[in-house]
Amino acid sequence: MTIAPPEIEVVTAFRVACDGGGASLGHPRVWLSIPHDRGWVECPYCDKKIVHQDFADQA
Repeated sequence: MTIAPPEIEVVTAFRVACDGGGASLGHPRVWLSIPHDRGWVECPYCDKKIVHQDFADQA
């Protein structure tokens, strides 16, 4: 069995929201802050990796 890697989303803001998408298939909306020194954050619910566009080439 192969497990798909988490989704990666490139964004333009350092404060973002994640709700897992898909209405009833998603999760409670959480607000996340991307650290300015690292450039990415992972959602604690769905493991989506959210990357700021300035760090997209390092993702």
